[in-house]
Amino acid sequence: VCSSDLLANKYFDPAIGADLYNRYLDEHCLADELGLDIMLNEHHQTPTCINACAPLTAAVLARQTRRARICILGNPISNRNDPVRIAEEMAMIDCISRGRLECGFVRSVPYEIPAANSNPTRMNERMYEALDLIKAAWTHHDGPFTFEGRFHHHRCVNIWPRPYQQPHPPIWISSTSPDGAARVGEGGYTLGCFHTGFDGTRAVFNYYREGWAKAGRKGPVPLDRLGYSALMYVGDTEEEGRAGAQKLLWYLSHNKLPVYFKNPPGYNSIDANVKAMRTGKVGTREAGFVPNLDHEIENGTVFCGTPDTVYKQIKKFYDHVGGFGHLLSMGQAGFLEHDETVKSLKLQAKELYPMLRELKVTREAAE
Repeated sequence: VCSSDLLANKYFDPAIGADLYNRYLDEHCLADELGLDIMLNEHHQTPTCINACAPLTAAVLARQTRRARICILGNPISNRNDPVRIAEEMAMIDCISRGRLECGFVRSVPYEIPAANSNPTRMNERMYEALDLIKAAWTHHDGPFTFEGRFHHHRCVNIWPRPYQQPHPPIWISSTSPDGAARVGEGGYTLGCFHTGFDGTRAVFNYYREGWAKAGRKGPVPLDRLGYSALMYVGDTEEEGRAGAQKLLWYLSHNKLPVYFKNPPGYNSIDANVKAMRTGKVGTREAGFVPNLDHEIENGTVFCGTPDTVYKQIKKFYDHVGGFGHLLSMGQAGFLEHDETVKSLKLQAKELYPMLRELKVTREAAE
């Protein structure tokens, strides 16, 4: 599929791109200095995210940072043909960082399928088979082994290097659907949940807990197995916090695509497609959606204001969803300038996160 509806890359200015890449790396390094952890993601053939290869960014930061955990969330392994290469890349980053990698895997968002020349059907099956192969590559240490799956066939797997963390780095998987969350919980992986709001997140977390229990695990789900991502901006005043958040809303208002890129045949389940036809929604947003800051704050997809206000917003959300251990703060997007991003990061580190320690929420600065 080739569509004129997508923004042509003739509008990408490499000189501006070079400045932005270096700016973002500087902001990640500042997060490390401030005691924050780092989350990276990647997207393809889209102007809303120019990080087309999170492993490259992670490799740079593995060397440039000293303390931060580096979470990739994530590798779109349903669209990559060689899981063994991914296992090698992650092992290298884990060694360079001396064991600071958090390794996340994702199915891929639908508009990246044509960009990867991939197939929207059976993506979950491909993802979990690839993950099985990656874990096998990380944990087999007695010479070459073979792997014969439905989608992947490898006659000789014996990766060098091995991961620094043993048996392997912590594994994250993102999901915003009940079935997906239950499967992540059954596997015992850390769940990353993005912009699903109060009720959506509580439902997803509850399905994760059901999957966790179904696997025979006793006791409650540890909070460090649950993560939530929201847009977040902290200012000295309420007005400053809201102004920064208003700029972040660009990410929601400009992440728009034709329906055939949002929902290619085979990507969503039959139940999800029936629901979309009945409600007019593809995913969590209705057709023609225009974000409103007060609505997004009320929904729990944006936290903003002074440190005290943001703490109260997060505490309310935390109590509603039953707790979580990772706050994935998306604090840079759209028209937010470097100095504005830096100010919010410093306020988060100095004033907000000490208050959040009682909730046992860790902190990732996501961009």
